[in-house]
Amino acid sequence: MIELEGVPELIDPVMVAAFEGWNDAGDAASGAVAHLDREWKGEVFAALDAEDYYDFQVNRPTVWLDNGVRKITWPTTRLSVVRIGGAKPRDLVLVRGIEPSMRWRSFCNEILGFAHELGVEMVVILGALLGDTPHTRPVPVSGVTSDADLARTMDLEETKYEGPTGIVGILQEACTHAGVPAVSLWAAVPHYVSQPPNPKATLALLNRLEDLIDIRIPLGELPEDARAWQLGVDQLAAEDSEVAEYVQTLEEARDTADLPEASGDAIAREFERYLRRRDPAASPETATETGSYFRDLSGSSRPQAKPKPEGTAEPEDGQEQTGTGGPQGPAEPDGKAGGEPDGPSKDAPKDAPDGPSEGGEDTP
Repeated sequence: MIELEGVPELIDPVMVAAFEGWNDAGDAASGAVAHLDREWKGEVFAALDAEDYYDFQVNRPTVWLDNGVRKITWPTTRLSVVRIGGAKPRDLVLVRGIEPSMRWRSFCNEILGFAHELGVEMVVILGALLGDTPHTRPVPVSGVTSDADLARTMDLEETKYEGPTGIVGILQEACTHAGVPAVSLWAAVPHYVSQPPNPKATLALLNRLEDLIDIRIPLGELPEDARAWQLGVDQLAAEDSEVAEYVQTLEEARDTADLPEASGDAIAREFERYLRRRDPAASPETATETGSYFRDLSGSSRPQAKPKPEGTAEPEDGQEQTGTGGPQGPAEPDGKAGGEPDGPSKDAPKDAPDGPSEGGEDTP
């Protein structure tokens, strides 16, 4: 029995979860939940026992000093709650942690126990995958679910993915079997520049989350960080003619594929978001401090992209994905995610050193 002392009765709560590791290319998904927690000053009310779910030789604890006293932080998953004010207040239960090393069914059951006790109405799981998508275009975000009725009512894709999966896929299926509505949102990260952080992909996930659950998220410095990130990658790509040519090829393929998407519905969604952002009561959402992202990018290795390696698996409703220099696969201790939805990208390189197989799923 889970006892939640000190947690007030929640208003229309939605659980938003993200996990570092295989399903978190560019730290985009975990970065999105961290942003929500930071902007709304989330209060941690529970943490899962690290002994039950983590291999400490894979995810090692860290030692730090607190006023001269040595302390240890153990890898785990924490739950916090934030309240969104306004005319129609509601609460978000934020789940942020590391993909567990073992006992995934017990892990999911424990999270679902919290969801039940808190009266959570829907679970939204964020993920990011590596894909053949150019950094110069909007980040593709796919919304997938295992619930046919939910797919129809919320304009989502119903996943039909078959293959290896990560904790995002397992948790979504656990929610479905428990009768809890669950959705996975997947952002596609360019495989040729997969080093974290990727604020542009984080921003895309937050924008899609806004549309999905009809809330307004304060973006803070994120839009400016995303612009700085893109400019930094532009500079890196311009230094290598092969990379520049490859990016141009991806742009042409993307523009051709997206022609049908220039529809009234797509334009209406963007216009609605624009109107929300014009709310005069809203606080400023941009900042001018961008230097940190340039330093991070210039200090990292140049993009590894070559004209697309070998063919890659279709992301279909979600498949794992492999990418050069990208998130590491399950065998890698601290790897970052591949993907899973009926992925936005179709052909991520397969011979890449790390990373799951292409396309994510709504539940790899």
